[in-house]
Amino acid sequence: MTAPSSHPVRLAEDITSLLKTLNDQLAQAAPRQAAEILGKVLIYDDGVVALVTDLIATGSRFAQGHAHRGALPPEVWLSMGRCANDLERISAELDGHTDALKQLEAPSAAGTIQAKPVPSAMIVRRSH
Repeated sequence: MTAPSSHPVRLAEDITSLLKTLNDQLAQAAPRQAAEILGKVLIYDDGVVALVTDLIATGSRFAQGHAHRGALPPEVWLSMGRCANDLERISAELDGHTDALKQLEAPSAAGTIQAKPVPSAMIVRRSH
């Protein structure tokens, strides 16, 4: 039987493996499916980004306690706290773009004439 303390480590390994698989699938997905995957990942309250942010914040609180006792350097706690704050800021910024992903993932209505998408000037400038 597996030791109870190893279960969370195994869970972290399994999640890491699943994220790698998801990344591979995203890289090969058709645009509509890729938009759907990203939409699920970026859900502000309970998407992958939000849950990873929560995990890092929990790790920061763990590091804080150990830093106060001298078992970890304070830089570990501060770095983890900054990481959680940055991820929260990024998640909030990405939340403003989920509607665009939803539009891409929705099938176009039959009989609707749609103009060919044109890259924004920002994209055109960056690729030159």
